[in-house]
Amino acid sequence: MNIIVVGCGKVGLTLADQLNREGHDLTIIDNNEKALRHAVESIDVMGIHGNGAMLQTQSEAGIQNADVLIAATSSDEINMLCCLIAKKKGNCSTIARIRDPQYTNEIGYLRDELNLAMVINPEMAAAKEAERLLRFPSAMKIDSFSRGRLDLIRTKIPGGSLLCGLRLRDLPEKIGVNVLICAIRRGEEVRIPGGDDEIFGGDEINFIADPGDITPFFQKIGIKYEPVRDCMIVGGGRISYYIAKYVEESRLRMKLKIIESNRERCDYLSDALPAATIINGDGVDQELLLREGIETTDAFCSLTGFDEENIMLSLYAGKLSDARLITKINRIAFENVTSEMNLGSVIYPKQIVAESIIQYVRALKNSLGSNVETLYRIADGKAEALEFKVGEDKALIRRSFSELRFKPNVLVGGIIRNHKVITPGGSDYMLPGDRVIIVTTNTGFNDLKDILA
Repeated sequence: MNIIVVGCGKVGLTLADQLNREGHDLTIIDNNEKALRHAVESIDVMGIHGNGAMLQTQSEAGIQNADVLIAATSSDEINMLCCLIAKKKGNCSTIARIRDPQYTNEIGYLRDELNLAMVINPEMAAAKEAERLLRFPSAMKIDSFSRGRLDLIRTKIPGGSLLCGLRLRDLPEKIGVNVLICAIRRGEEVRIPGGDDEIFGGDEINFIADPGDITPFFQKIGIKYEPVRDCMIVGGGRISYYIAKYVEESRLRMKLKIIESNRERCDYLSDALPAATIINGDGVDQELLLREGIETTDAFCSLTGFDEENIMLSLYAGKLSDARLITKINRIAFENVTSEMNLGSVIYPKQIVAESIIQYVRALKNSLGSNVETLYRIADGKAEALEFKVGEDKALIRRSFSELRFKPNVLVGGIIRNHKVITPGGSDYMLPGDRVIIVTTNTGFNDLKDILA
């Protein structure tokens, strides 16, 4: 597909890199010549120097033949204007990054009036993930399928767990909770397991479960579950603001304490978040952290604008307490290094956005109607979990899974039919309208038929 990305900052560059790897024709527009040159040289795409909100610049980038335009500059208003011009001049789908909380209640109106295919907000998406992690503090990562009917959970198995040495085929009888373990990471190796695979202490597993089965499963396998009653956040940016709003909306009985160094920002947060305690101070001041209770807090979130500061703060909190740790990191380049550190759950805002947009682009490419509804990269990007809507493909429907020949390393993780969840076995099958969860170490699946050998 022909895709134009306006803005090559953190989000724009990540998007361009991911989409380029998926085989699309990319053109990047930016008025910062130095940043544009870096983008063009690092990911080998076409670059146009200029203002993306001008018709002349978009025409030079080939808007007439574009399939998708993604506006990801630092200005919400410029992004909306880029999409408006692209929609008038070309016949493409448009995606705008809109970050300012002031627009939160206007998103539906803006999407309809500007005819946007998607509105992306990295901070809001990251905050939603953080709020889910605070609700299930034993999980390292939580993703949802089919509007929350099924969850995909990542957790680390402690030594001495009931799961250790257990073959997966014996799991239902031994545990008595309906979950499906769909990926195991052991060191650098990631595998899609079969019934004869075993789990060992220290393994990271991804499992699919009904939200109501998550806590019983953790309790059964010996992972301690205690609800988060108080949470300390360092950094009073947009993510912290959205977390506080989500906690308020979900009516969690959780006390939030936000430490922010900027006095004006503190004043704003105090007015906007009356239920939270706002502290004006330096988040890396050890005396301040000790005084405010870092040693006894149930959860600690390091959400400043600096990766190094966030890493240091989480390591410090992990040394002093048993708090649930959530660490925000913008740069993904050192993921292999940070994965060995005690940082708890690491949130990459731009990666969350990239997954959403790649999911949408893959659905656009689809031809048979079994669209990619949801896409998550799991096991540090070494596997994918996808939700497809089943179409009328006769090669797939009404045929039992034992009849179908799947590609290697493909697992059917769940079927959602008429709002009911089915944990699939060999005798199960797909019907039109079903939503099917596929977990695989293969990449680039656009259509449900891609699972077949």
